[in-house]
Amino acid sequence: MSGRGSARGRLGAGPGRAERGSGGSGAAPSALRTMAAAGAGGRVARLEELSAKPLGAAEPLSLGSLNGKVLLVRDYQQLNELQQRFGPRGLQVLGFPCNQFGHQENCTNEEILPMLEHVRPGNGFKPNFMMFEKCDVNGKDAHPLFTFLKEALPFPHDDPSSLMTNPQYIIWSPVCRNDIAWNFEKFLIRPDGMPFKRYSRHFETIKIQDDIEMLLQKGGDSC
Repeated sequence: MSGRGSARGRLGAGPGRAERGSGGSGAAPSALRTMAAAGAGGRVARLEELSAKPLGAAEPLSLGSLNGKVLLVRDYQQLNELQQRFGPRGLQVLGFPCNQFGHQENCTNEEILPMLEHVRPGNGFKPNFMMFEKCDVNGKDAHPLFTFLKEALPFPHDDPSSLMTNPQYIIWSPVCRNDIAWNFEKFLIRPDGMPFKRYSRHFETIKIQDDIEMLLQKGGDSC
């Protein structure tokens, strides 16, 4: 999904799906309200001011409504496992399909859920996390959420030199050094709304569980 991509704590970003979890009890931190990041083209956005439209929804969802949760932005099956395991404690996974990487999401919004169930990954798969409408994650039409995340976390922590290996697959413009390189990058966001860590497409999603556990235990405390 990076390609289908991410958003907060929500694992996610690579384009893909996002997950977020809340850290324990207590009032939601106020840091989210004061956090700002400059995006491409001079755009500036606080996370709470961003929104995205869930699949099948009539109206966009304010991402500020997820304040106090750990978010993970990323893609599919292992996201279900993480959502099931950590969701009751405050994790919310968010999935963002994207078609900028080898046209791997070459279907309409209406076709996404049936495609997941019957084709890829198939075998009756149904996401138990929030899925959003398709969006761009790179280039001039990138969703503001991914612009925000890429500005805060320019490179995957496990592969800081990560770049798309074949330039012929770059179909967006302008191209930036902090662009998402391919599907299945992930972004994790702290309960206070601060982007915490970015993971490359090579980093297995399920292995993010240690970072999720740490953020849930710390709650709103800075890490």
